Amino acid sequence: MKIAQEEIFGPVMSIIKFDTEKDLVEKANNTIYGLAAAVVTKDIDRALHVANNIRAGTVWVNCYNVFDAAAPFGGYKMSGIGRELGEAGLSAYCEEKTVTIKIPQKNS
Repeated sequence: MKIAQEEIFGPVMSIIKFDTEKDLVEKANNTIYGLAAAVVTKDIDRALHVANNIRAGTVWVNCYNVFDAAAPFGGYKMSGIGRELGEAGLSAYCEEKTVTIKIPQKNS
């Protein structure tokens, strides 16, 4: 369905049936986007397994749209490159430099 394949920015939720965790992860990853996802379950081990296997930049467990300025935010795949917020977000504002100096040796 189109709603499950595109990034919908608005008050929309799609609910899709699945048979196994493997099926769930395959369906969640079967899109060219990967900005964010959410997992809702009472089983924290299952939640962590699914969250670690979904290809999305942010995965919320038992919540949604919760942000922290210290946590990097950005997508996978066609949902953007780079990160905003957190230490990872600072790299866009930094210029790295390497300086190499040959120091003459003294023969004492």
